[in-house]
Amino acid sequence: MPVQQNPFGQLLVALVTPFTPDGEVAWTDVERLVDAVVTGGADGVVVAGTTGESSTLTDREKIRLVQTAREVAAGRATVVAGGGSSDTAHTISHHLACEAAGADGLLVASPAYVRPGQEGVLAHVRAVADATDLPVMLYDVPARTGTGFELATLLSAARHPNVCAVKDADGDLARAAHLIGSGDLLYFAGSDAAALPTLAIDGAGIVGVSANVAPGSYRKLLDAVAAGELRAATGVHQRIEPLARALNTFMPPAVATKLVLHALGRIGSPRVRLPLVGPDPRAARAVSRELDRVRSLPDARTTGVRLDLDAAAGGAVAARLVDA
Repeated sequence: MPVQQNPFGQLLVALVTPFTPDGEVAWTDVERLVDAVVTGGADGVVVAGTTGESSTLTDREKIRLVQTAREVAAGRATVVAGGGSSDTAHTISHHLACEAAGADGLLVASPAYVRPGQEGVLAHVRAVADATDLPVMLYDVPARTGTGFELATLLSAARHPNVCAVKDADGDLARAAHLIGSGDLLYFAGSDAAALPTLAIDGAGIVGVSANVAPGSYRKLLDAVAAGELRAATGVHQRIEPLARALNTFMPPAVATKLVLHALGRIGSPRVRLPLVGPDPRAARAVSRELDRVRSLPDARTTGVRLDLDAAAGGAVAARLVDA
C-alpha cells in the first residue's frame, strides 16, 4: 500500500475501556465515549490497545469493542484493533476475528515478554500481515514489550504491502525524521508529548491518550499544522501540555485518564482491572495540580474538578468466564 494513502486518519484516540465498579465492561459508556471523541474531531479510535487495558480483556470483549466502535462511529471514523499477544498464532486468529467484526486496521506490537530477536520480530509481523487484508500499523513500545523495532526491521517490514504505518512510543525524533524522509512508513506519534514535534517534521498523525479527554483541542492542533500556522499550533500544544502531563506522568495512563473522565462525568466509574489499581493520594494530588494548570481548553475544563479516589480504589477482577 503506498504510504501516501493514509487508511487510518490523522487523529487516532487510544481509547480507554470503561468498566463498571465490579469490573465488567460498561458498554453504554463505551458507546458514549466513542461518540464523544468522534464528534469531537477524531479520525479514528484504537480499541483494546495498551490504554484500553488489553491484557485484562478477553478475546470476546476485544471483538465486541471492535463491533461496538464500528456501530457507533458509523463511517465517521476508522476502528483500529489492538489486542494481539505474544503468541503469533493467537495474534493471527484474534486479528482475523477483529477483521470479520469490522475493524479497519490492525495495531501490531513486538511480542511482549518473550523478547525475540529482530528476526523473530520481523517474522511475527510478516505472519500477521500475510494473514489479513487490512492495513497494519506497527506499534513500537519497547518499555512495555521488552523488545523494540530497530530501524532496519521497520524498513524491512515496510516492504510488506499491508504494513504501512508505525506508532512510535519510543520518542526517537532522529529515527522519526529518517522514516518520514524515506517515505516507507506513515509515522504516528505514540506519545502525547511528541505530538507537535512529530507533526512539525511531517509526521502522519497522532495516536493519543489525552485525546480521550480533549479530542477537539487535538483537532485544532492538527488543523493548525496542516494550514502551516505553526505559531497557532504551538499555542494549542502549550495549552494541552498540562493535561498531557496529568494523564501520562504520575500513574499509568489508563488509571489517570479514567479518573479524569469520571470526574468530568463522561464515564460512570474510574475502575480499572487488576493488576492496575487506583492511584495513591500523592499521585492524585500531582494530577490535580496539573489539571488546575489547564486553561482555555473548551473540551477539558478540568480546573477544580474533584477526583474520586474512593471510586477508583483498588483494582477489579471481573466475574466473567474465561474464553476457551
